[in-house]
Amino acid sequence: MKRIVLGATFLLSVGYVLLAQDIQDVQLADKEIIKEEPYILTPPPALTPRINGAKIIGATPGKPFMFTIATTGERPITFKAKGLPKGLTLDTKRGIITGNCNKTGRHLVPVTAKNSKGEWRDTLEIVIGGGLALTPHMGWNSWYYHQTRVTQDIMERSAKAMYDNGLINFGYTYVNIDDGWEVKANSDDPILGGAVRNPDGTIRTNKNFSDMRKMTDYIHSLGLKAGLYSSPGLTTCAGYAGSLGHEAQDVKSYCDWGFDFLKYDWCSYGSEVSKSPTLDDFKKPYLLIDSILKHAERDIILNLCQYGMGEVWKWGKSVGGHSWRTAGDIGWSTQELINAMFTACSFQETIRQYAGPDGWNDPDYLLFGKIWNWQEQRDVPSPMTPSEQYTCMTLWCMMSAPLIFSGELVSLDDFTQNILCNAEVIDINQDKLGKPGYSVYKQDFTEIWKKELHDGTTAIAIFSKSPQKAIVTVDWKAIGYEGKYGIRDLWRQKDLGSIDNVSQFEIPRHGCVLLKLRK
Repeated sequence: MKRIVLGATFLLSVGYVLLAQDIQDVQLADKEIIKEEPYILTPPPALTPRINGAKIIGATPGKPFMFTIATTGERPITFKAKGLPKGLTLDTKRGIITGNCNKTGRHLVPVTAKNSKGEWRDTLEIVIGGGLALTPHMGWNSWYYHQTRVTQDIMERSAKAMYDNGLINFGYTYVNIDDGWEVKANSDDPILGGAVRNPDGTIRTNKNFSDMRKMTDYIHSLGLKAGLYSSPGLTTCAGYAGSLGHEAQDVKSYCDWGFDFLKYDWCSYGSEVSKSPTLDDFKKPYLLIDSILKHAERDIILNLCQYGMGEVWKWGKSVGGHSWRTAGDIGWSTQELINAMFTACSFQETIRQYAGPDGWNDPDYLLFGKIWNWQEQRDVPSPMTPSEQYTCMTLWCMMSAPLIFSGELVSLDDFTQNILCNAEVIDINQDKLGKPGYSVYKQDFTEIWKKELHDGTTAIAIFSKSPQKAIVTVDWKAIGYEGKYGIRDLWRQKDLGSIDNVSQFEIPRHGCVLLKLRK
């Protein structure tokens, strides 16, 4: 077991940055590591109610509003809300707020969830006319498991699984189709091929999607929201119909169908610009789709998927993006996933100043549970070890990154559900201050990250890149803490004491500890 002591001397030295060669060295040292078995840290939710997820919600005046108060606890639960703005109503049995509000401003709404075991009181902040994505998006995307094998039946079953498995009760909201719902250009496949558009120019779905409106109505009936995918180019990445030249018609179709989220993927649009695109070239398709979305009948979250080109984090929000991919696909090669995760961590920290309420840096999806190995054409378990999955979820929460799960959802195993469904960990991601975390210590195989929260508390994450189990001793004073700070272990949902008597942590290979410090 490796022992690491963190003190002031190290903190005054030059910060350590994990480079590609360092990651390779870790891999070489890992060759003899025995396969790690799943272990569950998170206790099951209490039977008493707890309101989870986002506590601040944005919408446009005059457009349809829907928000599910994410709540764990034994059912039935009765919900109450005091002072809802005019035009909004609460379903007291299901905890779903719907309607249409024209009154701009910030509306503080006290809410209560009560069952036979107890009650939970909280306050929602409903912001009308002040942005749509005031916390990072949470949900599921079809790509990394279903890829272009996606169908309407898969989407409906996945939405039902998000509901039945209780992810909705932790704040997971969006059920998003990725590439493969459109007609495939120049295909003679009887299911996928055919005319890509109707005579009037409206886009057609392939035969795997028989009724988009029926599908979104079903998703909405569960208290969830629906998302889909397109490209500003002539075709998508997988060769299905894109939106080039039909942007306004396509947005009209998305609204008619009832969608709430659009992932807009650069893909073939690269052939529409020069080999050396200018900043204006990068912005152009997103400015166009944003101008159309702003006048659409529905609020639609816009995710820019163009892999960080043109330093999108600097201008993504100005072209209407609510989030933007900051690099390539993290799961393109499943064997390199752990490298990509640590690399994303280091890079996201350097651009953290560009992320915040209504505009988020997006390092890609959460690849837990079963994912699809495109090289071998079969499903495989996540190549990340259990400890690495704890680290990944912790990193995404500390970075204020969107929490979009993209593994198989219908047959969710207990361990994967444990990773995805820890309310106290999710609270760090969904904190309404919206300030991404940053490192306060980097040395050898250890990093410590800090994230300020809206209530004055602080999240502290300790990460170990060591190829073996390590004991990390933290000098709290050296990283800015002294006095009576209480410590809570968020993964275990357990109070540990105070920094006066807790400074040593045993961390598995590539694992982490996530703490909350309260004065």
